[in-house]
Amino acid sequence: MTGRIMAVDPGEKRIGLAISDETATLARGLCMIKHVSLKQDCLDIAKLAQSNAVSKIIVGSPMGDNDEARPQTRHAQKVAELLAECSGLPVELWDESGSTVRAREIRLESGANRIKRGGHLDEVAAAVILQSWLEEHQEDGKDHA
Repeated sequence: MTGRIMAVDPGEKRIGLAISDETATLARGLCMIKHVSLKQDCLDIAKLAQSNAVSKIIVGSPMGDNDEARPQTRHAQKVAELLAECSGLPVELWDESGSTVRAREIRLESGANRIKRGGHLDEVAAAVILQSWLEEHQEDGKDHA
């Protein structure tokens, strides 16, 4: 058994979380937490990771053109560093470019009504990030944990 993988989509106001199944094959949205402070957010995420038997955490990080660091990229790096410290788990940054756009497309494809389509996409975006990580690592035959 591989163990569950968690993804974090760190936003300024809300943080989307997603989790994989036990075989680390399929991602699903877990929840959204409201941003309080970097430390508190990471402690809350670490608790959720522990209660869901997570073996690794993926943090979505937007990559700019030519891979230059943007303010959101630096924020994601800080989240990843503190999350590794708080959880004791391996934490990896993963390019989240296009995840919110894809999350909107998924909402539309699912037939969500106009009100639900306009809602928060944080956990859906986290699931998109996690699913892309899972697919990349399955194709490579890499170990997930």
